[in-house]
Amino acid sequence: MDVFTQILFGSFCLGLSSIIHIAVLLAAISVLRLIHYHVGENQFLKPALLLATALAAVVFGHTVQVWLWAAAFMINGALPTLADAIYFSLVTYTTVGYGDVTVGPETRIFGAMAAVTGVLNFGLSTAFLVRLIAKLWPNDVERG
Repeated sequence: MDVFTQILFGSFCLGLSSIIHIAVLLAAISVLRLIHYHVGENQFLKPALLLATALAAVVFGHTVQVWLWAAAFMINGALPTLADAIYFSLVTYTTVGYGDVTVGPETRIFGAMAAVTGVLNFGLSTAFLVRLIAKLWPNDVERG
């Protein structure tokens, strides 16, 4: 894959991943509202359900994106097996980058786009969770 194709295909995957992540977070917000309005004011149950739902949504969104990137690595022939593609996608998306499984020079820029995707979408997840926690315990957050 030439440099331009790597950037183009990588940008497409990055954009699709971000759209998926935003859609998952928006769906989670709808579910969180339902929980908020339909679960009693139990001081443990309600916050626990809200946090569990939010965390499940975040984990689901990131998992779908790792699978999307794994599929992209398989489609362009960058990695030989599904296990290698999932593993490489996960360690690249999370920017751990162990280096024990790598892609060739013809797809390195494309691979780096997976890391950019992870950084951006982990930022969205962090903001989402911080906002939820601030809503659940506003006095605790303000006191520091």
